[in-house]
Amino acid sequence: MGIGLTEEHRALAASVQGLAGRTVEHRALAGQGLLGLHLPEEFGGQGYGLVELCVALEVLGELRVAGPYLPVVLASAALARSGSPAAGLLRGLADGSLTAAVALGPLALGAAGADLFLVPHGDGWALLDRAGVRAEPAEGVDLDRDLCAVTTVTGLDVPPERLLGPVPVRELAAVLLGADACGTAAWAVGTAAAHAKVREQFGRPIGQFQGVKHRVAAALVALEQARAAVWDAARALDAPHTGEPGGLGDDVRLAVGVAAVLGPDAAVRCAADAIQVLGGIGYTFEHDAHRHYRRALSGRMLAGDPGPWAEQVADLALAGARRTMEPDLPEESVRLRETIRAQAESLRREEPLARLGRFARDGWIMPYLPRPWGRAATPLEQVIIHQEFRDLKRPNLGIAAWAVPSIVTYGTPEQQERFLPRTFTGELVWCQLFSEPGAGSDLAALSTRAIRVAGGWSLTGQKIWTSLAQYAHWGICLARTSPGRPKHEGITYFLVDMSAPGVTVRPLKEINGDEIFNEVFLDGVFVPDDLVVGEVDGGWRVARDTLSHERVALGDSWGPGSRHTDMIRLVGALPPLRQSQREQAGRLWAEGQAISALGLRVTLSRLAGADPGPAASVRKLLGMRHAQAVSEFCWSLAPSDRHWNRMILATRAFTIGGGTTEVQLNIIAERALGLPRDP
Repeated sequence: MGIGLTEEHRALAASVQGLAGRTVEHRALAGQGLLGLHLPEEFGGQGYGLVELCVALEVLGELRVAGPYLPVVLASAALARSGSPAAGLLRGLADGSLTAAVALGPLALGAAGADLFLVPHGDGWALLDRAGVRAEPAEGVDLDRDLCAVTTVTGLDVPPERLLGPVPVRELAAVLLGADACGTAAWAVGTAAAHAKVREQFGRPIGQFQGVKHRVAAALVALEQARAAVWDAARALDAPHTGEPGGLGDDVRLAVGVAAVLGPDAAVRCAADAIQVLGGIGYTFEHDAHRHYRRALSGRMLAGDPGPWAEQVADLALAGARRTMEPDLPEESVRLRETIRAQAESLRREEPLARLGRFARDGWIMPYLPRPWGRAATPLEQVIIHQEFRDLKRPNLGIAAWAVPSIVTYGTPEQQERFLPRTFTGELVWCQLFSEPGAGSDLAALSTRAIRVAGGWSLTGQKIWTSLAQYAHWGICLARTSPGRPKHEGITYFLVDMSAPGVTVRPLKEINGDEIFNEVFLDGVFVPDDLVVGEVDGGWRVARDTLSHERVALGDSWGPGSRHTDMIRLVGALPPLRQSQREQAGRLWAEGQAISALGLRVTLSRLAGADPGPAASVRKLLGMRHAQAVSEFCWSLAPSDRHWNRMILATRAFTIGGGTTEVQLNIIAERALGLPRDP
């Protein structure tokens, strides 16, 4: 997807890629306006923001473009935010006639021969000419990036107009270097995937081996997480702010800290994984992989150790800093919001039972469904309904939320009229009779038989991991109707009355003591013809529709009680953490906030009518792992706390249900990266 989400951002990325593919001359980049993307037009800029600059930096990072571009745009971004009289220098930085270096630590980013040097000065920063510093070229691990060691001339009297004050240089650097890191990671993921498709060993492409496939897919997950974090930090820095020039609110500092924790590390991890997938050739100068790995290491060094950034994130979160993950909506949303708000107010005045009936009749429970079952709501309407109905408790359909869309799409009008109204009001509870002892992740291997009898079908078999079956009135069930056909064919989708003769439910006690899962035995259970959903032998298509809704629902809803916000509530009630614990808490908060940002990116992509790409699958995978990591950390802090004693056990199911972690990695590798399917 890239850092940018909009059509304009995609066009910008394509333009930068085309230009950089022809030339990487600094003046040529300036001539196309790339040095001033983020600068006001009055200073020769394009009048955009840091998000657009990050879009360009990601592309240039993927191409590993050398030269002074990054230090120049970093220096100009800092100068533009400072409100300094020296802002006149922005025009020279934008048109390429001036270059810059920025001192970010022991080494400065940029060449020793730069025209301007942005250096720490007292409690702030100063922008000095070359005559005001001593700069010597420095050797770094990156063979393509200029670095220098800079010291200020002793006794230098810095002109007041060159004093920029406490401008957030390190924060800007973290975000811009994060965008560059995303480019490095994107190159690494693309290169590893391309190699895994064509390199053959043991008679097949190495991308078919799960060890390789999962490594590359996991690298893409790290990349998408980093993109979300950098994008959110850039838009936070772009947002209007009050206070002193260069000042940052705590929510902005939080977003920047998250990007600094996740972005540079993703580049190092992805580049290292690319070398591993490439094998021996990746460890030689014959291949560019080592140059991208060097670039990733250099970027992480310049951005600053992620550890202290993670501690800052933890401190800010404990102090109450939060990022609001709400989409900016178009002007057309105003009138639409007024209409939906009026409906919400009307519902608030209803008695609970009457309100429930209106929820069902008026299509508010699953508003994206076509009428009359939903409201045929557009993505924009869905967002506004979610916002305006936030305090109105709509029924939780549970498993029915996965079944209903499939009945709407594939069911007969009679089935829809019979089941949907009472499902929406909560009168009917559903379960899912899919998994079997021999068919879990490989669902199409199911062996439950459906034999044709007079007026319908006789179902015999065993189902397992059936949530809430002991309470369900009806179940959606897959059974094999034509065993002689290929396994994905010959399966039919049935609606099973859970009180029918031959249905036996046996609850299973889980490791946390709950009894949500069940075994269900079907012994000659009769199902009439009018309870077949879709075509006979065409049930796999219906099942895939159901599973797609299951994975979306799990990605949105799993993790209550084990999120980063739950963690910070616990930490706030405990004695101060040790440094290592604060860093771990900060890293977990960063992961959780990035997952929220991924969700917002998915929403914005759908609002724009674009394909969100792998972001939804990535978010599900990250969310499940994150809940486990949060639970483990919190339990280690409070092992006698009843809630965390429960969650450390309950979350073990999160990476199994709704598609195991391994299956999710296969899906990401095959559908998003095009790696060959398992034989």
